[in-house]
Amino acid sequence: MSTQEQRNNTPHVLVVDDEYFNYEMLSMALSDAFTLSYADSGKSCLSNAIAHKPDAILLDVCMPGLDGYDTCRMLKNTPETKDIPVVMVSGLESKQEQQAGYEAGCDAYVIKPFTIQSLLEQLKSMV
Repeated sequence: MSTQEQRNNTPHVLVVDDEYFNYEMLSMALSDAFTLSYADSGKSCLSNAIAHKPDAILLDVCMPGLDGYDTCRMLKNTPETKDIPVVMVSGLESKQEQQAGYEAGCDAYVIKPFTIQSLLEQLKSMV
């Protein structure tokens, strides 16, 4: 099977994080199960998700400019992206922060640090 054929059969996950290092770590851990792409901001997430519709979005909450909550609201209120599952990833673990994520429209809220296995299971259940 060619790399292109393999990509076509592998779910695409858009990772949105202002820290490229986090993307690199996730890429190494998840690349066997998913094709990953990267956006470094909420704004680039929106344009990327419309142009290359992913099967799921891993969205960091704490980003400068458009934070994860606002980005998620925009994704869920845009016809082209409203059905894409969004997993918010954050070090903010209070019930209020998690509630804010769900109110913004996320499908799951994962607290850092997390195990790669739990993240994999969460993503696989969505795509």
